[in-house]
Amino acid sequence: MIRLFAAIAIPEEIGEGLVRRQQGLPGARWRPTDHFHITLRFAGEISESVADDLDAELNVVSGEAPTLALAGVGSFQDGDDIHAVWAGVAENPALRQLAKRCESAARKAGLAPDRRVWRPHVTLAYLSHADPARVAAWVQGHNLLKSPPFRITSFGLYSSWLGHEGSTYRLEREYPLG
Repeated sequence: MIRLFAAIAIPEEIGEGLVRRQQGLPGARWRPTDHFHITLRFAGEISESVADDLDAELNVVSGEAPTLALAGVGSFQDGDDIHAVWAGVAENPALRQLAKRCESAARKAGLAPDRRVWRPHVTLAYLSHADPARVAAWVQGHNLLKSPPFRITSFGLYSSWLGHEGSTYRLEREYPLG
């Protein structure tokens, strides 16, 4: 079994701007720049044969090379448990279409439909037992985030390996756009 997801890597120069915001939340597990990405489709734990099928389907995904920008920040929570803070992605029809094509590729490879609402974002930190007031203050202090535009010319299939310090990612395959 292998844990996979399709995603767009964030360029280093954009990531450097995000790193400057990684402070002010005690206990936050800030993500390194090489982990910054926009998930297009999370596959989860799948067999090697399904992974091969997913790779084959993603290989035929086409689309324009979109120009993206990050905009705003927020948090994810389950009930009272705030578990992550993120940078948002400005609305982009080409990005939304690419995510739909990756969803279609996943279904053709035999994966169940993803029932979650897709919200493009870049996870900046994972939180555990976060103080809601501190998180709200952090979000308010960074909510005007706007990155310079950046062009994406490919997306990738990444493996995710869980460890004590969180996940580590490895690019397994890359697929061109445009």
